[in-house]
Amino acid sequence: MDGWLSDPKGCWRARFHRDPNSTYVRDQRVFLDDGRPMPDGPALLKTRREMRYEDAASLWFQLKSLGWTVAEPAWRTDLEP
Repeated sequence: MDGWLSDPKGCWRARFHRDPNSTYVRDQRVFLDDGRPMPDGPALLKTRREMRYEDAASLWFQLKSLGWTVAEPAWRTDLEP
């Protein structure tokens, strides 16, 4: 399941999603994709980071405390392998 956040200005999005190759329960990995939706085309994806689940959860709450808000998906994700 994905989690999406939007920055306070509404320009950038952060997508948190589970690494499908993360098979160990004790070491769940999460991808964080940073990008922005583009009005006339595909999204501009700037970075992808991989981190432990605990670090991703901590970052989620840190961003929320800085004014980021839960958002709807900003780009298609069904094209990923």
